Amino acid sequence: MDLTAFADDVGPDGPVTCVGGSTQWAVGGEVDPSARVVRAPEGIEWIVPEEMTLCCGAGTPVTVLLDALAERGQTVALPRWEGATVGGILAVGRSGVDRLGRGPVRDTLLQARVVTAGGLVAKAGGPTVKNVSGYDLCRLLVGSLGTLAFLGEVILRTRPLPEAIRWLAGPADPFELRRRLHAPTSVLWDGTTTWILLEGDHADVDAEAARSGLAEVAGPPELPTVARWSVRPGGLRELSGRFVAEVGVGIVHHTQPPAQQEVDVEVVRLNRAVKERFDPSGRLNPGRCPLGGAT
Repeated sequence: MDLTAFADDVGPDGPVTCVGGSTQWAVGGEVDPSARVVRAPEGIEWIVPEEMTLCCGAGTPVTVLLDALAERGQTVALPRWEGATVGGILAVGRSGVDRLGRGPVRDTLLQARVVTAGGLVAKAGGPTVKNVSGYDLCRLLVGSLGTLAFLGEVILRTRPLPEAIRWLAGPADPFELRRRLHAPTSVLWDGTTTWILLEGDHADVDAEAARSGLAEVAGPPELPTVARWSVRPGGLRELSGRFVAEVGVGIVHHTQPPAQQEVDVEVVRLNRAVKERFDPSGRLNPGRCPLGGAT
């Protein structure tokens, strides 16, 4: 994919922001209104099911990508957020509720071609699943909110589409249920009801569903959208109010924001040092911070 036009749009100077579907636009703070708006290229370059890899523009809608993969019996561990782009999901770094079984979104990114703060095209990572290249800059880019470089083209790791996908729910202890079942893809809990996602071949899923004692449902519960925060492993039972917790992952979707916590000064120092190395003039997504507002 030719990123020349994208790099020209970003240019070498002046505040600039890269916009995708804006489905997670509030994450990390507001971008300075003086920033010029650019968009990453979209389109699927190739899908190679036998190698479990694909290449697409960062501006590609994730639903388009997932549908194209499904036609080839494949999928990728990116959440199916209507309107979201592949690059936007990676830049925000938020996984779907299937993270327990499918892993975090950062593990899907094998290679990225980006536009730097200097307006140049650069590459990070390698195009193969078994690539070993020392410190992986791709992982640094995931969750950086576009403050280090703008994703232009990505190569992602795919996986076979499961034969059977079933959601079940009922009044069960989520912690005991997770111990009893073999590798559920998701375990969600709202303090009263537990939802589980089972994936695999039909026989295995049927057996696990019977072992769970839960009833089949159409899908997961509606997630509160006010706040999304992490909690220590033993803290889930201490939650109150309306919430949905991702058991085994430590993510809580809540109607209330968490108590303000101080970010460790060394974490802030490291974040600032990395930002200054990649974007010394602070022109990429000015005003946005992956630490949630810490400076």
